[in-house]
Amino acid sequence: MTVDGEVRRLRTEADEPGWEVDPDDEWGVAVVTTVGRQLKLRREAVGMRAGDFGKAVGYGEDLVYKIESGKRIPRPEYLDRADEVLGAGGLLAAMKDDVAKVRYPKKVRDLAQMEARAVEIGVYVCHSISGLLQTPEHARAAFESRQPPYSEEEVERMVAARMARQSIFDRDPAPAISFVLEEAPLRRPLGGTMAWRQQLERLLEVGRLRNVALQVMPTHREIHPGLDGKIEMLKFEDGTAVGRSDGAFNGRPISDPRHLRILELRYGTIRAQALPPGESLAFIEQLLGET
Repeated sequence: MTVDGEVRRLRTEADEPGWEVDPDDEWGVAVVTTVGRQLKLRREAVGMRAGDFGKAVGYGEDLVYKIESGKRIPRPEYLDRADEVLGAGGLLAAMKDDVAKVRYPKKVRDLAQMEARAVEIGVYVCHSISGLLQTPEHARAAFESRQPPYSEEEVERMVAARMARQSIFDRDPAPAISFVLEEAPLRRPLGGTMAWRQQLERLLEVGRLRNVALQVMPTHREIHPGLDGKIEMLKFEDGTAVGRSDGAFNGRPISDPRHLRILELRYGTIRAQALPPGESLAFIEQLLGET
């Protein structure tokens, strides 16, 4: 097949990891089903068969049918090409935002929505590097290390969702963000030496942002209030807040002011015991130099 003078291989199901619809996500199923129905109606309205349409947009006929039946999530470029080929005047391309959200698990979408509204974010992570700070290579290696193993499709879906959350660093006005990371995960070469170096470089890049305070908790601290696990604090413009801790309130999100004060006390104490931001960045630079 020739497109713009170049040979272009049709995408098939094997080329599309991570774009399946989660059957337990009712909103996601509804969105993808609606989009698929609109694509099919537009295609049939112009009298184009699925195989011919697939060739025009660069996809195999099998994927065209799966997308139109609501079994696969269309890529943004698929909707762009479909809009152009079917002469939809931008109506199909306009669906990209909602479709993009469907790819991410519901709990991740909910968290991303809260992070997008927060004016202040505080995160302490005990056994890993915060997902908001991870590179794609680090995130992929972390997900691939799980047992029982995730499928390739699940890994790609979760990596994409984790990277999408990092759009908070592009917000204007920017939220105030603080991180406290344990020393031990920073020393683990997850994904190999190159991936490890890239991750340390990413920490330095984010840690130097004016709205970010990144701190390292030294391993030689004998005890601190975060030993039970992760703590997250999100504060919003209207004065409300949401918090969660692995070691408190059964790990559920809480918004009761009395419970939030407990998490604030724990997080504040953790920050006080960690290295200051400047010393933390110097420590990470030292680790990078040792790799």
